[in-house]
Amino acid sequence: MGQRIDLILVPQGAEYQAVCRGIGRAAAGIVLPIPIGSAPLRQYLHAQQKVGRIVAGQKLLVMGLCGGLIPRYAIADVVLYRECVDRTHPASVLPCDTALTDWLHTKLTTPALVRALTSDRLVSSAQEKHQLAQDYAADVVDMEGFAALDSLYQLGATVAMLRVVSDNAQHDLPNLANAIDQDGALQPLPLAWGMVKQPIAAARLVYGSLKSLNRLQRATTAIFGTNPR
Repeated sequence: MGQRIDLILVPQGAEYQAVCRGIGRAAAGIVLPIPIGSAPLRQYLHAQQKVGRIVAGQKLLVMGLCGGLIPRYAIADVVLYRECVDRTHPASVLPCDTALTDWLHTKLTTPALVRALTSDRLVSSAQEKHQLAQDYAADVVDMEGFAALDSLYQLGATVAMLRVVSDNAQHDLPNLANAIDQDGALQPLPLAWGMVKQPIAAARLVYGSLKSLNRLQRATTAIFGTNPR
């Protein structure tokens, strides 16, 4: 039995653009760019609910990139979230919708089902990734998943999550913690400075981002073709 996705939520910037390219012309009516980070995202979703853009009964798909926490997951691997745990409230675990996740699984080539950790900050060191994987029994990490599930379930929506791994567990990334402002937007100058200070890690990040964004675009097309409705 088919599914109807009412809205796709994707972190603003390159991830949003990749998903829009994957869908094509229909993207303007179905894809919403969301801020980076839990607090800005909660505010954004509340505002969308107030204007009637997000309502009870909708089926929503959160897409984007994530970081690998265990060696099993390589750059450009597609993962479907089984559940999310929050770093700031480790006892809280929220599941994604099983039926919607199963439908997405049939559209893709052997995507992995994973437990995701939502972090309140960027995770850049391989050592920290290893520790987080042990502490939370998590496979991947992002900055929005748990907050999205929590907020959208309160609004009465059905939610699934698909991400593409953009960095693996074995290597450090540049420390870009200061590159995201309080509104969940990337700041070009701090981003550039963080990359310049760690050129090898920056090169690895660029490579992983380009490869995973291309995979995100292709996964989007595989699911929706040229018309998600």
